Amino acid sequence: MPDALPQDSAEQRLHPLSWLFVLLAQLKQFIVPLLALLLFGRGDRYQLWSLVAVAVLVLTSLAEYLTYRYRLTSDGLVVRSGWLHRSVRDIPFARIHNVSLHQNVLHRLVGVAEVRLEAAGGTKPEAQMRVLKMDEALALEALVRRGGSTAAVGDSALATEQTAPLLTLSTGELIRLGLISNRGLVLVAAAFGALAQTGDDLFGALIKRWGKLGFGWVSDWIGHHVHDSPLVMGLAITSLVVIALLLVRLLSVVLAIVQYHGFILREDDDRIRVERGLLARSRSSAKRRRIQAWSLREGLLHRWFQRRSLRVNTAVSQQGKQQHALKELAPIATPHRCEELIHHFLPDAGWAELDWQPVHPRAWMRIALPSMWLLSMASGLACWHFGWIGLSCLLATPVLLWRARHIAACSGHACNRHLVAWRRGWLDKRWNFAEIGKLQALRLSQSPLDRRLGMASLLLDTAGASSLGSPLHLHYLPLAQARELSARLAVQLARIRLQR
Repeated sequence: MPDALPQDSAEQRLHPLSWLFVLLAQLKQFIVPLLALLLFGRGDRYQLWSLVAVAVLVLTSLAEYLTYRYRLTSDGLVVRSGWLHRSVRDIPFARIHNVSLHQNVLHRLVGVAEVRLEAAGGTKPEAQMRVLKMDEALALEALVRRGGSTAAVGDSALATEQTAPLLTLSTGELIRLGLISNRGLVLVAAAFGALAQTGDDLFGALIKRWGKLGFGWVSDWIGHHVHDSPLVMGLAITSLVVIALLLVRLLSVVLAIVQYHGFILREDDDRIRVERGLLARSRSSAKRRRIQAWSLREGLLHRWFQRRSLRVNTAVSQQGKQQHALKELAPIATPHRCEELIHHFLPDAGWAELDWQPVHPRAWMRIALPSMWLLSMASGLACWHFGWIGLSCLLATPVLLWRARHIAACSGHACNRHLVAWRRGWLDKRWNFAEIGKLQALRLSQSPLDRRLGMASLLLDTAGASSLGSPLHLHYLPLAQARELSARLAVQLARIRLQR
């Protein structure tokens, strides 16, 4: 492995086929307008313009390959890139927090990998190297992990491979993961959407055809010329729904196997590494201290299979966070194994001994209000369309109130010297928690209804929080308790920062 790294400080180029992978990445972005120009353009002139556009992309890819250089130094990496707009980036190894290696099918056939080096808080990766030879990519990953110590790279890689994995997923676990998840729902919904855009009544024709083939015997039994009877149509629709649900689960199992085949969770030198994928192989790693927040989930199907999932948020660039960042420590595992992983990574946090506090006694009213408002609107629309019979929608009121009470009973928060946590959900249970030292901001908020009911919400922000919301949002707390918790967290956070 050390021989795969450049032995001097001379500038190095990427793999000779890098331009091809850059071209493919650009074609993914412009494939829709190119196809529109090629298929819907009138005359040979428009088709020629599409070829000109592809030629421009090819030249751009070649220019990016010819102008991209990298050089290893004793404490970092220097990257020079750009043709018209040139840039030189000096990236210290200490600044690189996350390293990800990605291989699709073409990468694996050629024996190369895409390497992304990411730091916290950036809008894009510090360096995106498309592409390196696989041995060079692995050597660079080990070099970053060792902080630039080239002599220890070979021993580091060997020790990492010999370290017992913290978690692996068998084929049986992947089948359970597919049955629990709804990944196949996206493909089925896309297929139905494509059929709906054809403009033909394909669904009606399909239902009639299936009713005649599958349930023609019902027509013969109750009388002829009744293939369109409500009974036959109802049986056809019900059976098609069942088939669609089975298809969704089958596709979910296939996608789970493709995405998580060979899943391995390891830890070496305070760096966590996850490797997975059947066709496209990805390898992500991050320092343990870069983990900002944790999320534990147990849905209804999880409980049926006695499983949970464990995810983390890391402080990485927002662009890299979406695809290649370390996110799933345990896509599926037993509750006991998830608890062991949390204790392994947070040995002194006291997760198992947290003292959970309930929410405000009237929190169920606050939870039920949005659902009741929607139910009232639906009832009004039903009355306007169907008359007084539309008021039957209000019969769902006891169910919504019963649901709100159960959600409130299952919600709560906990806080000790190391952790702050929030749990919510009834059928779909979730636990979100973070180390107090990782908090970036605290915000106490009250809506007009919260003020009326005497409660408040506490938002706790971390460096790994999503732009769509905070991973820790403590809802429906009694006002006095929310103020006391906010003041206590502010004091603990200030004390931790002073100790640093």
